Amino acid sequence: MDSILVSTGVVALAEIGDKTQLLAFILAARFKKPVPIILGILLATSINHGLAGALGAWVTSVLSPQVLRWVLGLSFIGMAIWTLIPDEIEEEETQIASRLGVFGATLVTFFLAEMGDKTQVATVAMAAHYAQPLMVVIGTTLGMLIADVPAVFVGDKLSARIPMKLVHTIAAGIFAVLGIVTLLGAGASFGF
Repeated sequence: MDSILVSTGVVALAEIGDKTQLLAFILAARFKKPVPIILGILLATSINHGLAGALGAWVTSVLSPQVLRWVLGLSFIGMAIWTLIPDEIEEEETQIASRLGVFGATLVTFFLAEMGDKTQVATVAMAAHYAQPLMVVIGTTLGMLIADVPAVFVGDKLSARIPMKLVHTIAAGIFAVLGIVTLLGAGASFGF
């Protein structure tokens, strides 16, 4: 259960102000059709994070427990630093919509925007850390929806009221704690 709760919370916090949340704002403002946007976010995130979870499971099978502990610990600390850097969205990610419709545009742009994004990397690391990739993918997908669905409905009104720096600092703190705890051997009972 920890794998779902931690991955949900970490991704929900890390996603606030992230480029995919900004993309949700833009798509919602442009199309004003929340249902296909939310379904596109759900499917794109499920596929993207499913692949990331599978990669995390594979990493645990090829690295020794000692190497895995250092890789994961340093990855979490790297994620803490990365979380403090605000994202910007590129205009071409939103222009795909004119050819694919609202659902298709959301699916493609969210999938592409998540490639190599901090939440995807976090999914890989948490799937490896918890050795429960399915539970982590469920949690990270839920975290994405917790952060992005409100953005679809309230757009810029909500973003102006959320203290982004505080949210990013809290998310970075959680990643840093996960990194330090992992480096100190807290995962020893799990084999790393």
